[in-house]
Amino acid sequence: MDGIMNKLRNLDAYPKVNEDFYSRTLSGGVITLVSSVVMFLLFFSELLQFDVTFPALACSILSLDAMDISGEQHLDVKHDIIKKRLDAHGNVIEARSDGIGAPKIEKPLQRHGGRLEHNETYCGSCYGAEVADDDCCNSCEDVREAYRKKGWALSNPDLIDQCKREGFLQKIKDEEGEGCNIYGFLEVNKVAGNFHFAPGKSFQQSNVHVHDLLAFQKDSFNISHKINRLAFGDYFPGVVNPLDGVQWTQEQPSGMYQYFIKVVPTMYTDVSGHTIQSNQFSVTEHFKGAEIGRLQSLPGVFFFYDLSPIKVTFTQQHVSFLHFLTNVCAIVGGVFTVSGILDSFIYHGQKAIKKKIELGKFS
Repeated sequence: MDGIMNKLRNLDAYPKVNEDFYSRTLSGGVITLVSSVVMFLLFFSELLQFDVTFPALACSILSLDAMDISGEQHLDVKHDIIKKRLDAHGNVIEARSDGIGAPKIEKPLQRHGGRLEHNETYCGSCYGAEVADDDCCNSCEDVREAYRKKGWALSNPDLIDQCKREGFLQKIKDEEGEGCNIYGFLEVNKVAGNFHFAPGKSFQQSNVHVHDLLAFQKDSFNISHKINRLAFGDYFPGVVNPLDGVQWTQEQPSGMYQYFIKVVPTMYTDVSGHTIQSNQFSVTEHFKGAEIGRLQSLPGVFFFYDLSPIKVTFTQQHVSFLHFLTNVCAIVGGVFTVSGILDSFIYHGQKAIKKKIELGKFS
């Protein structure tokens, strides 16, 4: 027991000053432990479900990023995400995982500068973005990822052997005019943050979040979109997600569309006592336009969310027979009393009028 007390005392993050010295106390250790548990619970992740359609933005250039005020970032999210290519009429062309093309190994350029021979293992160059001497970039996607980690933009993919072999730019041109349906789910911390859909790979440059748009050789991006579904947490009876079915059509050449979401934690308990921990939310919208050829802001659809300190509780209960009987009696008694008052008023009114008629005073 004394050992446990000493360990708790050592956890004290609030040392007390005693005769010019800090002393750690048992109560301080307990408070520190409780505070740590509370912080852990506050940062416990929440499930975010989404289904968004971009009728004029191809899947090959669309990416998803998520970040929050705790500093956690998820760039170019691909896990638990499905993309469906759509034609100009909204019909599904194919569903596929992320990435553009696949490497064609017909004598590709090796990292050391020569071409791949039959007795060699392929190791493509990362074009200066290698972290270690033995790093290999065997596909265009590998090179783009290496550049992203370095915070570099890939200005001309045709200068990259892997991208040229895989037909990176040709693939983008082939998908011109297509749309994309992207759906899946994310786990986000219970702190303020944002997630956004935007063209190009994202990276950090001088502590600024930017996207590599040069690789696509385009002056504008159409971010028209329809939100088929957006929910923070599990479904419960009666929940209304205000963005479900919302559609927006871009009229300017390019710009950033922003949704500002206030998330309200919600607990629903049904008649059997089963509890669902979920969320509701309210939303406001804003569009920030940009002139063609001048992308002052990142083109994309941004969802900024913040959590409310208030929690809403819904409890579904059966009404007991006694409570039902009381309500019936109250209704019957109330209607009977009001009817009696109305009947008495009519009766005495008629009687007074009749009396005046008999006396000849009624006119």
